[in-house]
Amino acid sequence: MASAGDTAVSIRYTRVETRRVTWALALSLAVHLLAWGTYELGKRLDWWELPRWPHWVQQLVKKVEPPPPPPQTVTEPALTFLDVSQESPTAPEKAKYYSNKNSRAANQKLEQESNQPDIQGKQKDMPKTEDVLRPVFSKNPPAPATPSPAEPTTQEAAKEAAEAKKATTASKQAGDLTMGKPTPNQKPQPETTPATKPRPRTLKQARAQQAKQTPGQAMMLPGGVHKIALSSSLDAKATPFGAYDAALVDAVTSHWWDSLEKQQFALDRTGRVTVHFRLNADGTVTEVLITDSNVGEMLGLVCTGAIEDAAPFGPWPSDLRKLVGENFRDITFTFYYY
Repeated sequence: MASAGDTAVSIRYTRVETRRVTWALALSLAVHLLAWGTYELGKRLDWWELPRWPHWVQQLVKKVEPPPPPPQTVTEPALTFLDVSQESPTAPEKAKYYSNKNSRAANQKLEQESNQPDIQGKQKDMPKTEDVLRPVFSKNPPAPATPSPAEPTTQEAAKEAAEAKKATTASKQAGDLTMGKPTPNQKPQPETTPATKPRPRTLKQARAQQAKQTPGQAMMLPGGVHKIALSSSLDAKATPFGAYDAALVDAVTSHWWDSLEKQQFALDRTGRVTVHFRLNADGTVTEVLITDSNVGEMLGLVCTGAIEDAAPFGPWPSDLRKLVGENFRDITFTFYYY
């Protein structure tokens, strides 16, 4: 039983409140339909094209537009330089080596099919397709050349020629069976033998015989491709940096062998030295540092000295600078003692 002072509370909407909610829903639906209809109509009539708007609206819209996303740079995997001896007119589709010339994978025989050629070498560190002998340096200086006998004077030569002519005339008068007497001081001519290739005693002679191929042993690479050639080769692609890096490798290798020859190293140790350095756009090198070595400190210093002595190299061409996008390149150079 409720007391006289209590007031009854109901959660039901009154008629006035129900009418207000209905009008609110109807108004909201009408506004949304009007906005959607206006947008679709403007889209068909090209109302929303920016050139149709006033100039101040165009400037306002341009300022509000977000900046374009930065271009995505595709980083290619690092390639290894390869000294190519067998040039190919076409470049391979995929290659992990680069050079100043194109090269296609080939081997001398096909025993099993693979995605890499078959190279019968002895080492697994240095990418090389053929054996190129290194110069053999001896700690003993070369023996002095024996002096040649003195050449006959002009009068003696004329006298010998006259006596030879007289002997020939007498031989013809006596008949075909009469042997002419040998002239004085006439030495028997040795039998002609094929010329043998002399053993190089200096670095220049060795380079001339090696046709400027970097010394090294062929790599051991089991495989087999369908292309058959007289000598094995790897897939290598000619790049804009190929010619520049080929000259760099040749210069560093030349200074390396020069240093070994001047200091008369016997090269009785085998191993490798890995040197990292920064090549600047003007051709200078900085931050020359040995990162790996197993041949001792002395032979390691010969390698760093070869890079520093060969520098500065030529400045980069303008097209190479655009490709790099920086003023330097980080290069890793590996020297092999074998």
